[in-house]
Amino acid sequence: MDDLELVTLTERQRKARRNRSIAIGLALAALVIIFYVATIAKFGPAILNRPM
Repeated sequence: MDDLELVTLTERQRKARRNRSIAIGLALAALVIIFYVATIAKFGPAILNRPM
């Protein structure tokens, strides 16, 4: 296993990976917000008045 070759990324590749990761994170956050808003819109404010 001493022949393990590691890939070294260039600065441009690292920046592209970071930008891609940020874009995926923002898309995921937007999806969560959309689902939250859709749930509140569907059930309305009465969802907060249910018995526990």
